[in-house]
Amino acid sequence: MANDNLKKAKKAKNDEFYTQWADIEKEIMAYIDYNSNVFRDKTILLPCDDPEWSNFTKFFAQNFEAFGLKKLISTSYAYESKNVNMPYQISLFEKQAPHFDPNINKVRGKIFTLENDTNQNGVIDIEDLKWQYLEGNGDFRSDEVKKLRDEADIIITNPPFSLFREFLAWIVEADKQFAIIGNMNAITYKKVFPLLKNNKMWLGNRFNRRVNGKNMIFGVPNNYPMTGTEVEIDKDGRKYIAVAGTGWFTNIEHGRRHQPLQLMTMADNIKYSKHKEVKGQEYKKYDNYNAIEVPFTDAIPSDYNGVMGVPISFLDKYNPEQFDIVDLGIVGSCEFTCNKRMEILDKQGNPTGKYTYNAKGTLYTKFNPQRDKYPAFRDVETGELYSSIYARILIKKRGV
Repeated sequence: MANDNLKKAKKAKNDEFYTQWADIEKEIMAYIDYNSNVFRDKTILLPCDDPEWSNFTKFFAQNFEAFGLKKLISTSYAYESKNVNMPYQISLFEKQAPHFDPNINKVRGKIFTLENDTNQNGVIDIEDLKWQYLEGNGDFRSDEVKKLRDEADIIITNPPFSLFREFLAWIVEADKQFAIIGNMNAITYKKVFPLLKNNKMWLGNRFNRRVNGKNMIFGVPNNYPMTGTEVEIDKDGRKYIAVAGTGWFTNIEHGRRHQPLQLMTMADNIKYSKHKEVKGQEYKKYDNYNAIEVPFTDAIPSDYNGVMGVPISFLDKYNPEQFDIVDLGIVGSCEFTCNKRMEILDKQGNPTGKYTYNAKGTLYTKFNPQRDKYPAFRDVETGELYSSIYARILIKKRGV
């Protein structure tokens, strides 16, 4: 039944956001594959969504019955509050409504709801969507949208990346299930990482991964500069960009989260690894933290019981039954074990005349010219050279 409805939904999609539609479908189906009743009898809120162009509302409206939803609520942000250089267009759906008011249409947000078969055709779908004006502009922080948040069971949307921290805190405050799109950098945010560490949030089915050769795609305003290789303009002149390092943050279970990593022993990694930084090399130890450096997720040694520093991208493969997250290897998160005064070097390893303590709050290892491109710091007292390590997730095997 669900697959049949998805086929119907695909036919009804808005072609201009096909890839984004596909991203929504792949993510939501991962939750359903893990728990077929995950959305049954639930109220879903899509805050600050624009049903006129966004596929979020369309997707859930077309699959209302297939997913067994109780109610779908979508709010839109007023045009004049968006501060974007896009032409103002009034949809036919709005214009035909008897309560349409051109005097307030630009300044008031809207609420769209779906919960029953209003047109009596025997199916609850997007044709049954109703809308009204909100009192305010539709900002998620407003009291009227907070009230909708409190009514909902699950919140799903693509919030502005600049407001990600505030939006996530808004959800956590209400203790709701959610699936939201964000940037990879959010992992290191002071109030975001603890949620990941304590398994109150995790990465979704797709995060910083290419699907069919593409990163996640987003529509952009008409005046957006089309630079880079992963940009598209459709037949109607609409612009889209593929953005790496983006994906879903969620607290809804899915199967990939519980797939164990297949790993080799430390000895086998050193002997057979495809990475030159690992093959034939010893695993480096940090000079300012009691852990070893593991530069690639597939190089995690299966037989090492101590703490390991792994790339942030590890979280996309993190299985809570296999590993514990110990900390985040950046300043303000973990406690470094020493605090040396360092001279900062440029990318050629030359002195810059600038100094820092503890390598600007990063993990670091002694420089090895056979495997490190260049040193980043020089110990002022000893003259020893060090390589700075990018932000690392500090992990250890579960149960040890």
